[in-house]
Amino acid sequence: MPRLLIVHHTPSPATQAMFEAAVSGATAPEIEGVEVVRRAALAASASDALHADGYILGTPANIGYMSGALKHFFDQIYYPCLDSTRGRPYALYIHGNEGTEGAVRAVESIAAALGWAKATEPVNVLGTPTKQDTEACWELGATVAASLMP
Repeated sequence: MPRLLIVHHTPSPATQAMFEAAVSGATAPEIEGVEVVRRAALAASASDALHADGYILGTPANIGYMSGALKHFFDQIYYPCLDSTRGRPYALYIHGNEGTEGAVRAVESIAAALGWAKATEPVNVLGTPTKQDTEACWELGATVAASLMP
């Protein structure tokens, strides 16, 4: 069964709402035959990444960069996954109170270096997530999960 790994750092109500919406989309009733695994960024391992067929990454933007927790995830999986996970789809949701461009750029750069394929544009939210923002996160989760359906 294909496995979708959701790696997230959810230190705020805003990122928690986005995470829950992405999980809801990935586990929607119309998504069949895909196992969804959720891991906090500080707990996710290279083994988790190697055993996944696709990824959803969620992070706040801290001082214009991805969270240290998500960067830690990338640091520990980079070399073990470098040649083994190429071509796998990924998507990103990100929350910030100010500019998030640097965080998006950093995640996309690392994902490109890993050879991951962007499944959809990032969901980029500034301030309190609106209903439209959480719907976009739901769609992001559903899109990546549907791309893995057998």
